[in-house]
Amino acid sequence: MAGRNARWRVTDLPTTKVGVERVFTYFIAGVRLGTVAQMVPAVRVGLASSPNDAAYLACWLAAACVSVAVSVATLIRQRPLGAVASAADFALACALLVLAPQVLVAGERFGTWVAYQPGYALSVILTASGVRSLVLWAGSLLGVVICYLVYLGDAGAGMATTAIGNELTYVVYAVVARMLFNYIRRIAHDADSSRALVAELARVEEERRARVLMHNGVAVMQLLASSSPGEPRSGLADLAEVEVQRMRAYLRGRPSPAYEADGGGQVTLAPLVERMCDRFADLHADTLLDLGATVRLPTEDAEAVENALESLLLNVRAHARAHNVVVHLDEDPHGRWALTVSDDGVGYEPASVAPGVGLRDVVIGELQSRGLDVAIASAPGEGTTVTISGSRSQPDRGDGGDRLAGAR
Repeated sequence: MAGRNARWRVTDLPTTKVGVERVFTYFIAGVRLGTVAQMVPAVRVGLASSPNDAAYLACWLAAACVSVAVSVATLIRQRPLGAVASAADFALACALLVLAPQVLVAGERFGTWVAYQPGYALSVILTASGVRSLVLWAGSLLGVVICYLVYLGDAGAGMATTAIGNELTYVVYAVVARMLFNYIRRIAHDADSSRALVAELARVEEERRARVLMHNGVAVMQLLASSSPGEPRSGLADLAEVEVQRMRAYLRGRPSPAYEADGGGQVTLAPLVERMCDRFADLHADTLLDLGATVRLPTEDAEAVENALESLLLNVRAHARAHNVVVHLDEDPHGRWALTVSDDGVGYEPASVAPGVGLRDVVIGELQSRGLDVAIASAPGEGTTVTISGSRSQPDRGDGGDRLAGAR
């Protein structure tokens, strides 16, 4: 029952093209039924004064029945009438204006609902201005204006000002109503387009998050699968366990396992770096962390840096063929810190080699989105150096899009 009632509450309608079309039906029904309500009290007087009461009643019933039918049809369809029905609606309004001199005395054609025909024509102009065909709308409006001149006949000679005012009212109301119909439809179209864009951006962002999350885990599994039976696997097993926990948390829609943070939500970076390097014991990485032992980052930033370091070390293991790896953490007196990962491997030419998922998304993308700088220096045969840097008080994270420096 609640859902059925909500269907008729304008405030509960969706702000979509479908919702807007349904709102139009309420407007149409309100105007048309309101016109009938104005016509009803005067029908008895009109019958008494008409020179042809049977014809007057027939025209009146035609106007009333069509108004009710249009109201019911639009409410059932949940959208305005189509081109054919709108053309018929305009045609009836024109016919009633042309026939009016036969059923009305001349003195009753102005200022009374006994002469309901002009008011009925105005209701049609207001409610049928939403027809999508501009040619049909303009032609029908012109037809109503011409038929109103026929309606006036000789009776309008002494009331030229009123007649001209009524004609202008038809035109102005028609133009304003059509502008409103089209503008509201455009708003709904833009709203639908915006929602579709937001959904697409959300999908793309979710795919990016999945790539970031899965990349290191997949790389660890590949290393486990390709390692020889005699090779030490304890470090890889630890990495695999961490990645499994992250994937489970992602699939369950929960945050990644939390780090031990202080009361201000800060995590000391050096232990995370040391622990990650220990898991890559086969690289024999030299860790020089004393100069940055006091660097503390927000939990999410620390997690992003740790993931980036893991991805960099995985790349060293899989691609660099390095003999030496140095991981250095430093902080200057102004609170600016830098984490540098250097290897003496084969290197590459950054200008000619597109970064893979790990470097592009896990390192550059994630860190820059958090306001951290990433600098890459490499050349064939000269190894690779990646520097991640930031400060104790990070700048606005909205400016992280262009902060990749030193990538040649």
